[in-house]
Amino acid sequence: MTAKNFVNYHVLISHSPSCLNRDDMNMQKTAIFGGVRRVRISSQSLKRAIRKSDYYKKHFDTSVRTRRLFDMAVSDLLENESSAKTKKAIEQAGLFAAAIFEGKTKPDDIKKYKRADNGHIETQVIPFHASEIDSVKRIIAEAASKKESERLEFMRDAIAKIQKEQATQVSLDVGLSGRMANSDLLYGVDGALAVAHALTTHEVDGDIDWFTAVDDLTQDRGETGAGHLNTQEFSAGVFYRYASLNLRQLQVNLGLLSDMKAKETTDSRKQALEIAAHVLHLLATVVPSAKQQAFAAHNLADFAMVTFSDQPVSLANAFESPVRRGSGLLAPSIECLCDYWEKVHNAYGLEENAASFSVTNQCKTNDVKSYENLEKLKQWIRAGGE
Repeated sequence: MTAKNFVNYHVLISHSPSCLNRDDMNMQKTAIFGGVRRVRISSQSLKRAIRKSDYYKKHFDTSVRTRRLFDMAVSDLLENESSAKTKKAIEQAGLFAAAIFEGKTKPDDIKKYKRADNGHIETQVIPFHASEIDSVKRIIAEAASKKESERLEFMRDAIAKIQKEQATQVSLDVGLSGRMANSDLLYGVDGALAVAHALTTHEVDGDIDWFTAVDDLTQDRGETGAGHLNTQEFSAGVFYRYASLNLRQLQVNLGLLSDMKAKETTDSRKQALEIAAHVLHLLATVVPSAKQQAFAAHNLADFAMVTFSDQPVSLANAFESPVRRGSGLLAPSIECLCDYWEKVHNAYGLEENAASFSVTNQCKTNDVKSYENLEKLKQWIRAGGE
């Protein structure tokens, strides 16, 4: 049987009262699905929480997401420089690099590029890995040492060389999430991991917490009233998290395969499957940090199903008809998810290998292997779903 290329993750996690992701009005993020209001945790929020988690930092190399890389590089180079001429050259080289990064191609446009009104050299926000940061600093320093008439051409050639050198050295962070590039300074990367916005499996009506902050000093003087008054929306619910990992794309991004048509090796697939197992751990255990000091909704996943498939398959429609309140929402959510997977699996004749882990209720279908703990499900992933 041909090895399946996609790993689909289906995770159910019940959060106690919380407000894990807010909009610009300080309200919970929501979405209408199945004609009713659901609480939502954006994929951006979830992915950032994952990238910043201790588990991620322990197992993966990370990137730096910033709009001020060139500003930082110029500042570092200027720090111990006393020559006014050299300082001017470093500044110009940094601006040239930023301009090219922003997609400027005409020499006149590149030479006119200036610092932003806030005094910083800024570009679009993009992830850079450590070797790219070092390379940017190096070419700015080298360009500054050239004659001014040669500086721009040198910068263009150096950028082309960086692109070639770094093409197979992306960090796992970039390999998973990808990045867009609008110039020749950086190459674009198609992300291997697609992450959906997490939605509650049921309808949610948010509650409002009216809270005060007491001013101890004024209270000690006998004054009444609070020093601060405000409100905060919150709710509780069972969230469905879905993500899909393209194993071949991951191997290409990490330089383990030359292109998407290249044949997998035993070692390259093994490395990808190890990452896939870690992704499950992260999806099952990481929670966004918003308002956690006030709500402490540090909940772990109650159920996780993983499938190896020939295509990405979301099971969000298991909850298009919202789960109804009865004796809790978690157990019926698990039942709905497993039941819908079986129906889609049979309706389309999908050749999937599936396994699950649950703290409480397991899938009742015989087509899904059941494990009693998360580590055993991770081992199943490492074995390729066999």
